[in-house]
Amino acid sequence: MVVLTRAEAESRARAVRVERYGVDLDLTRGEEVFGSTTVVRFTVLEAGVDTFVEVRPTRLVGAELDGRALDPGEPAEGRLPLRGLAAGEHELRVEALMPYSRLGEGMHRFTDPEDGNAYVYTMCCMTDAPLVFACFDQPDLKASFEVSVTAPEGWTVLGNGVAARTGEGGRWECAPTPPISTYLMAVAAGPFHSVRTEHAGLPFGLHVRRSLGPYLEADAAELLEITRRCFDRYHELFDEPYPFDSYDQAFVPEFNSGAMENPGLVTFRDEFIHRSAVTDTERQTRGMVIAHEMAHMWFGDLVTLRWWDDIWLNESFAEYMGYQVLSEATRFTDTWTDFAVARKSWGYDADERPSTHPVAPDPEGVPDTASARSNFDGISYAKGASALRQLVVWLGERDFLAGINDHFARHRFSNATLGDFLDSLARASERDVRGWAECWLRTTGVDTLVPRVGESEDRRWYVDVEHVGRRPHRLAVGLYDRAPADESRLVLRERLVRDVPGDGGRLTMTLEGPRPDLVLVNDLDFTYAKVRLDPVSWGSVRGALSGLPGQLSRAVVWNAARDMVRDAELGPLEYVRTAREHLPFETDNAVVQGVLAFARGHAADRFLTGGERGEALGLLSQLCRDLLSATSGASASTDALSGTDALSGTDARGGADGSSGAGGGAGLRLTAARYFIDCATSPGELSAWWAAGEVPGGPVLDVELRWRLLLRLSVLGAVGVAQIEEARAADAGARGEEAAARCRAALPDAAAKEAAWEAMFGSGGALSNYLFTATAQGFWQPEQAGLLAGYPGRYFAEVVPLAERRGPALAEVAGRYAFPAAFVDEETLSLGEECLTRREMLPALRRRLEDQLDDLRRALGVRTAVG
Repeated sequence: MVVLTRAEAESRARAVRVERYGVDLDLTRGEEVFGSTTVVRFTVLEAGVDTFVEVRPTRLVGAELDGRALDPGEPAEGRLPLRGLAAGEHELRVEALMPYSRLGEGMHRFTDPEDGNAYVYTMCCMTDAPLVFACFDQPDLKASFEVSVTAPEGWTVLGNGVAARTGEGGRWECAPTPPISTYLMAVAAGPFHSVRTEHAGLPFGLHVRRSLGPYLEADAAELLEITRRCFDRYHELFDEPYPFDSYDQAFVPEFNSGAMENPGLVTFRDEFIHRSAVTDTERQTRGMVIAHEMAHMWFGDLVTLRWWDDIWLNESFAEYMGYQVLSEATRFTDTWTDFAVARKSWGYDADERPSTHPVAPDPEGVPDTASARSNFDGISYAKGASALRQLVVWLGERDFLAGINDHFARHRFSNATLGDFLDSLARASERDVRGWAECWLRTTGVDTLVPRVGESEDRRWYVDVEHVGRRPHRLAVGLYDRAPADESRLVLRERLVRDVPGDGGRLTMTLEGPRPDLVLVNDLDFTYAKVRLDPVSWGSVRGALSGLPGQLSRAVVWNAARDMVRDAELGPLEYVRTAREHLPFETDNAVVQGVLAFARGHAADRFLTGGERGEALGLLSQLCRDLLSATSGASASTDALSGTDALSGTDARGGADGSSGAGGGAGLRLTAARYFIDCATSPGELSAWWAAGEVPGGPVLDVELRWRLLLRLSVLGAVGVAQIEEARAADAGARGEEAAARCRAALPDAAAKEAAWEAMFGSGGALSNYLFTATAQGFWQPEQAGLLAGYPGRYFAEVVPLAERRGPALAEVAGRYAFPAAFVDEETLSLGEECLTRREMLPALRRRLEDQLDDLRRALGVRTAVG
């Protein structure tokens, strides 16, 4: 399949205007293919045009242009040519058999192993609409869609417009849509379990596969409450009303993304329907995704990017608005803490790799759809959202919203560019928004702010902030003192909002009074920049970090420590020791989860080796034991599942915000139990938990916690295939299949490793994207380096043909999860570099390998510095 170039899209947009798609899908043709008949009405704007539509069928049954049959041969490289078109209106009819996907591309088909029921859904973004219907597949050729579906008896059909059964049998018709882009066309069908309601005069619905019905029922009230509150808040912020006729949310199996913003039919990965106890932080994350996808109804669906260089006009805005609106409209008021500690690092890491790109690249920097696919990353999401948060701080919320509403009014049901958006902001504000955009949206890299604190000659004290980078920053500087009666606590003296000039300009402040014990640059995390702590300030937080008031301020400090580890300025073992001392007193679960994830997954597994890694895992185990002790009165098995907190109240170390943060005691206890399992180096205590069916004092080992425990026992060689299969029989659904595959691949047994490898990379392998991911996650274990010694070389030899054979979605998974990250050594780096230089490969795989190898170089650098 050839990729669409920007030049081709621009040429086609000048020549063609599309009015309407009629799409008729027949889902009763068996398990391998479905029928697709498309009627496209379009206008050619100049005589003698040569153009094409995209369609990628199993078999092209026939094609007619204005009633005249076209060559029935198969479309070359996914394109059906239309040559010598006269100016004026035309009608193209294409009938085809289309392939069902097992990799989440086009029309995905899934059969639930628990009950045998089948489900299908579309994923047309970015370039997979031609796997469903024939189309002019580019975002700026919008059209109305009229979709009809023939489905098996007993199925429910969902679409962008309200779907209604027509007549007898499984015939459904969806209401016509306003003009939308081809990548947003959506259908989902199957014997769904549905919960329906109405809000603001519109039908709302939640849908899952039938085997997850009881879990949806348990969560439906919360999901609908978040949906209603966010919907109402967007209507308070935006002048333009919700632009579609319904709002369905379908939680679908084996979904590649977190969610997809199809107008009127948002699809989510069905892991968001929880089968077991979860923390309030995880519920908050789910709420943010709901708010994020709803924001897309305006940012992306109503007003759509013209070309894929402006992905940020979709994703950065939805990311920012998702966090902000969730915090304003729901009980999840501390969303920016979770963003700071768990999401923002995604942007920092991506921005320091060779593959970095501007938030808003030049159009020439995105020459085709293949290059655009890789830009759905931490820059387009996390960095872009951070930039918008900084824009609101700098511009003011009133002018920001005025600019947004002007943008919606001028480009509703049309397409827009960065320039169009800046024009709207400029009309709403007297500030130099174009200059701001050049600094923030057209540049790459992470600025660093390094404070130097000292005493001036007149016995006043000063802060001199060195600015390494180009962007201007408006930020807060927090000044804190040790509490007189308790050295383990810090008290806010003053918080100053200041501007740091661009182009490396310095911020200098001279102030009265004694020197504070902590000077925290970027307090409250208003801007996007790495920050450092001066030696006195680091000493203060080293002794009193858990006593720093405000979880967002603590998150800024933890991020600073994390960045210092990655930049080889702070030893990873020192980071773990700091966590060991302070996390037992931390009450915000987002902070605890974020710090433990970095301490376990990066500091211990990648940056430390040998005895130091063992020491780190021991410290983390003790930390988790202390958290379990501190939360002994909380029942994670009950309260975390219901979304309530067993413990609440003030910060255990005197947090001035008076908040227990996201998760409370029940969530903290569940997090501690999970990471105690992950950090165990011997099976004894875990085996006792397994036999008892619970963690002492709770929680009980529900299905997900049992699988987590069984995975660690598998890594440690304390169980075998028989125990895994017994657990698999007790959990007969798709998630049980995936968990069992993960455990089998983790066994420290040569035959088990070879079987897992063959399932992933063998020529006959056809694992779904989820089963491939699960197998890869279990395969590479730091404890099993000797057993796995020959596999890094096999990976680099076999991953390229695998990607070519199975396509970009699987290539992305193979580059992300199957990469030999457990091997932090020069030989693996050399093998990877050689692979990149000598092999042609799919762009999706190349980008992922480049990033993985850069992370490997960084890990080697940290190890060298530590050594």
